[in-house]
Amino acid sequence: MPIYEYRCPNDHLFERFQSITAPAPERCDVCGAAPVELVLYPVAIHYKGSGFYSTDYGKKGKAAKKDGAAGDSGSSSSSDSSGSSEKTAPAKPEKKAPAGD
Repeated sequence: MPIYEYRCPNDHLFERFQSITAPAPERCDVCGAAPVELVLYPVAIHYKGSGFYSTDYGKKGKAAKKDGAAGDSGSSSSSDSSGSSEKTAPAKPEKKAPAGD
């Protein structure tokens, strides 16, 4: 059973340990004033571990970026070498060892 906190018009706070289906109190336990209202607090959320984003969506997005980045860098370097106006020296032929030894 949960504990509920109530506030009266005179700003007295009091708690009730009651079931969910039990009716709210009609009067304040401290001064007897009516009506009382239920006090609600925000729930604290603590994310622990690797997290929702990194386990469900982050890995797929990172893998796609890595693959795309590798393809982009290879295509840009090949287009730079073929489209450049710089002249390169021709490749030298390799010397072969004599076959008579």
